[in-house]
Amino acid sequence: MKLALYLPNFRDEVTLKELEDLTALAEDLDFDSVWTLDRIVVPESSDRAELQYPFGMMTDLPNALPVISRGKWFQGMTLIPWLAAKTTKVRIGMSIIDTPYRSPGVLAAELATQDHLSGGRLNVGIGSGWMPEEFAAASVPQLFGRRHAHVRETIEIMQGIWANELFEYHGEFADFELSGFGHKPIQQPPPIFFSGLKDPKRSAKRIAKYGLQGWIGIQDTPEDIKRWKGEMERELGELGRGFPDGFEMCSMIWFVITDEPMDQTPAGKGTNLLAGSAQQIEDILKRYKEAGMTMPLLWPPFRDVPTSKTLDDLKRLTEEIMPKVDAA
Repeated sequence: MKLALYLPNFRDEVTLKELEDLTALAEDLDFDSVWTLDRIVVPESSDRAELQYPFGMMTDLPNALPVISRGKWFQGMTLIPWLAAKTTKVRIGMSIIDTPYRSPGVLAAELATQDHLSGGRLNVGIGSGWMPEEFAAASVPQLFGRRHAHVRETIEIMQGIWANELFEYHGEFADFELSGFGHKPIQQPPPIFFSGLKDPKRSAKRIAKYGLQGWIGIQDTPEDIKRWKGEMERELGELGRGFPDGFEMCSMIWFVITDEPMDQTPAGKGTNLLAGSAQQIEDILKRYKEAGMTMPLLWPPFRDVPTSKTLDDLKRLTEEIMPKVDAA
């Protein structure tokens, strides 16, 4: 099982020094990858739990973001070139890029440059977004109802620009004549991960059609991972396909090692999964491994846990817990 770090660039308050220290440790500990979070705004209405939809459109979470509107946090996309310059081994990416906030052609060209800046270490995570208030802040409220179609066109445009010396596209969200977009990525192509939280059938169709390399969920239990992987595998079978080689099953999961065992009673997406004692975390990682997860994205808590504690927890995880998980 690989390990990935989901950087806490989205917090009530975070410093570049904290992000730098976490990234440096992840590289020292031979983590597979480091990811940032895409967030354009925190509406003030979120502070009153009055967003139009619950967090991530997940019904067991509040109609609010876990960060205050006056928080001091960093934009995930802008951090990617910085991470490329700060690292030499670890892969980097953003989980996930909400494609409706970006022009597909511009995004494809910028990602190609980022792949060069990182020496071919870019992962591309994409999704549709979920918050109408954020679509408005990004000046694309009209795309909310067509956000899934926008993801599809963006994939097609990215793959077309990355693979061809000249490329043209005539679609719903982009319409341009034969053009060149500069350097192609070092990787041919960079692996595309996607966030599919609702429909395994739609996810399987995307994997089959576009050769996607990874799936990223949020706070998934081992049972969730097993169900999603099984349903996507079945749908792919009906399409006469299978998972691409090296396909990654991932989930972004809150991570903290506690002195005392935590209540592990199922509570939807708010359940303690990788928040618990060292033994609890060892046990559930073994269950994740058996269920088919290949890489958890370890997500430091939004508040109340200092970065110094997370640094110690990451060391304990790799030195004390993962050898037992890998041996299972």
